[in-house]
Amino acid sequence: MARAEVVRPYRGVSAASRRDERRDKLLAAARRIWGEAGPAEITVRRVCAASGLTPRYFYEHFSTRDALVLAVAEQVHEQLFATLVAASQAEPGTLKRKLLRALTTYLDAIADDPSVYRILTSDVHSVAGLEELRVRAIDIVTDLVLRYSAEFLDAPADPDVRRREALFVVGGINQLVDAWLRDPRQPTAEVAALCTELALSVVRRSA
Repeated sequence: MARAEVVRPYRGVSAASRRDERRDKLLAAARRIWGEAGPAEITVRRVCAASGLTPRYFYEHFSTRDALVLAVAEQVHEQLFATLVAASQAEPGTLKRKLLRALTTYLDAIADDPSVYRILTSDVHSVAGLEELRVRAIDIVTDLVLRYSAEFLDAPADPDVRRREALFVVGGINQLVDAWLRDPRQPTAEVAALCTELALSVVRRSA
């Protein structure tokens, strides 16, 4: 009968914590490389060198370099979603104020971190799963728009119509943000204000 493997703490740190720490190092290294040079420069060898880990630990967490690239993109999207939601919830005012604060905070987060900018503007067809991630991100934001705008509508609208309108809002904002990312000279506050006004023009139609 085989003996169960015993994994003991090392210097007071559990094996699970050490694994999590190694994964965080790999993600951070890949994110820096992506931000500085693009996703094509993310290789197992380069990430291991940048993180100070061996390939053994790389494959402990990621089956391929594409899996790591996708994990970095997912991390960035999750952080931006969290920023968007937290900013909206922190604003107690009207729908307009909530949207404006959320979008301004979202755009500021992109502008303040060059790696985020590079990750969001990279070719989504370069790695399997990135296109699906982008589509999923739009669906998530659409659900957020539906959830938060419903509080401010006097009468319930047809759910299918509301979703199409929310998708239209998100798609339009996404196009404006993409255009800003390609030439980010316009202040984030101005972009956020424009996106807010266009979004409200659709919401008011349903009110």
